Order: sequence, then C-alpha cells, then structure tokens
Amino acid sequence: MTHTVDSLAAELQRVRDRPGADAAPPVLSLFVIDVHGDAAEYARRLRSAISPAVRLGSTADFEQESLPVDDVPDWFAAVSSQDPEQAPRFARAGCERYAEHTGGSRPWDLQDWLYRFDPDEDSRGWEWWDAAPVGPSRVHMWVDSWGESLFGCQDLLWAAYVAGAVRVDGPAVRKSAVWSAERNAQGLSRSAGTGW
Repeated sequence: MTHTVDSLAAELQRVRDRPGADAAPPVLSLFVIDVHGDAAEYARRLRSAISPAVRLGSTADFEQESLPVDDVPDWFAAVSSQDPEQAPRFARAGCERYAEHTGGSRPWDLQDWLYRFDPDEDSRGWEWWDAAPVGPSRVHMWVDSWGESLFGCQDLLWAAYVAGAVRVDGPAVRKSAVWSAERNAQGLSRSAGTGW
C-alpha cells in the first residue's frame, strides 16, 4: 500500500491528537500491549517515536542517502544505533523482547526504520490510528491495515517494544465500532475525573 501526501498528513494528525470516535474506517487492527510502569507515559513515548517518522514521510527527500534525525527522540535513536548501551533500560529491554517476539530478528537501524516511511515504499502495510491506556499497565494500539489481517508490521513492532512493551499481541482485525466505543468510554472517564 502506498501512502499519499494527504494520507500522511491525516496520519500525522492522528499521531498528534487522537481522532474523533466517528472518524474511523470500517475495520481497524488492534495490538494489545502490556507495559511495566505507567501506561499513559508509554503511549506518549510510542507516539513520540512514530510522529517524526510520519512527518518525514511527507517532507523528506527519500532519494538522499540518509534522513534527518533531529526530531527523533534520543532514546529511540540510541536503541536503533550501533551503540544501544546508551539507550535507557526500557528501550534495551524492549530490543531484547522484540528479538524474542520475532524469532531472533536483529534490531532495526534508525535509518532503515525511517526509510520505511517513504510514501512510495509499499512494505509499510499500516497507518497509525490511535493508542491509549485501557488499564494501568495495558495499552491498545490501533492501526489502519486496510482490512488486511496479515500485513508488514515489523517496523511497528520495533517501535512498540523499544518504547517499553513487555508483551505485544496482535494484530487482530476488529470492527471500528470497538475502537469508537473504547474511545468514547475513555472520554467519559476523563471528564468524570477517573481517567488517565
């Protein structure tokens, strides 16, 4: 699936600000993520890694030998480098869990990972939709996979694990009404003062 300038702009908006509950396509793919520590902080970290990559998709010249990394969080750049020992503990542990989850896959090099966001690259089979805590140590991450149950998502798993995931289950295709109901319930919880 290729990504257009318009779809990348919409995706970046969803990374920055959660979309409205009525905005979803008919189905979305769900990843259930268990984390150590605060689920809301994890969701912020994950968004901070995805955001600059999506932005590059609509602004960078992918014909260049390397892409700018100024907006990439330091922790993500460190774990995706030749010197991952400089990364925080959560990112290093996530790197190990990613390898376990994928059967021994090597860590992603930062530039290789960023190049997956080239709008002409068809190996990225997803677009960001949402991520939010659904419990003290659980986050639901939703992506638009255009209804596909199997799609290229190793790049997404890398970001999920090194942001601090202990376990990632998915993807599982769900009707978007599931996401919308969850989104609406979270809004009600926050307005009642019981949310994250």
